[in-house]
Amino acid sequence: MRLSIHSAATLLVTASVFMALVSRSAAAQWKVERQGNDKVKVLFDGKPFTEYLTKNGAKPTLWPILSPKGRELTRAYPMRMDEGEKRDHPHQRSLWFTHGDVNGVDFWAEGDGKGSIAHREFVEVRGGPSAVIRTKNDWLGPDGKKQCEDERTLTFSADGDNRIVDFDITIKATDGPLKFGDTKEGTFGIRVPTVMDVTSKKGGHIVNSQGQADDAAWGKPATWVDYHGPLDGQMMGIAVLNHPSSYGYPTHWHVRTYGLFAANPFGLHDFKNVKDPIGAYTLPAGESMTIRYRVIFHPGDEKDAKIAEAFDVYSKAVKK
Repeated sequence: MRLSIHSAATLLVTASVFMALVSRSAAAQWKVERQGNDKVKVLFDGKPFTEYLTKNGAKPTLWPILSPKGRELTRAYPMRMDEGEKRDHPHQRSLWFTHGDVNGVDFWAEGDGKGSIAHREFVEVRGGPSAVIRTKNDWLGPDGKKQCEDERTLTFSADGDNRIVDFDITIKATDGPLKFGDTKEGTFGIRVPTVMDVTSKKGGHIVNSQGQADDAAWGKPATWVDYHGPLDGQMMGIAVLNHPSSYGYPTHWHVRTYGLFAANPFGLHDFKNVKDPIGAYTLPAGESMTIRYRVIFHPGDEKDAKIAEAFDVYSKAVKK
């Protein structure tokens, strides 16, 4: 069969486009750049996505966290003093994990008399089709006494314009029984940019898997929560999904209209407005517990990003 010049040209263009897409897909890899024991830079397709900081204030954090267009998706304060950013709660540093009562020590707030989480070592740092940062950390009281340790694994992946962070943390009662107190001040936290928060009244909203919105989502159990709002003229969102194998599933949410976005499986007496500390939990000496979340940074709102469908996929993922 003989092709016309037009048909042959069309096939050539189609093949060229296909090869370009394949080449780009193959090139779109995750890269990690470790800088001593203090920082790991994480890049996707040659563009910065985030940095894992081993000590930002009193704990490891991710900051900054960037969209594909380079927009910062978490609040810069107190790491940087940006005009127009709220300067409250300086302990709410971008993305972190702590709790406000661990053996009576406050790891949530910062300052004199508070606990700190000290990075001990990088266990694994690698790039490729996904990126992985795995670390070990010691939880220290204000007197330097070790309360427990954790091993956390952050896995970075992409789905179109979505950037995904799987945050799995195993907390180990290495130094005796470990009590997590019933307080709303915890536990896995993100601070959204001021312009995206609900109280700024620029279009920001909170929506959870139960359909509860804004203030009504505070303290409620849900399998996922999405916090979205305008950022440089585009609606952007952050969804946090709770894996069914995670302790306390479905977790309760300390998510505030002023910009705090936290998942907390322990703060039940605050969330349920009861007297007894029904959310407290003591981990026996020598045992461990695992908490798992998936964070999706995405364009649009929760419907645009199909967060309910994303949770369905995540919930079926087998976790060891």
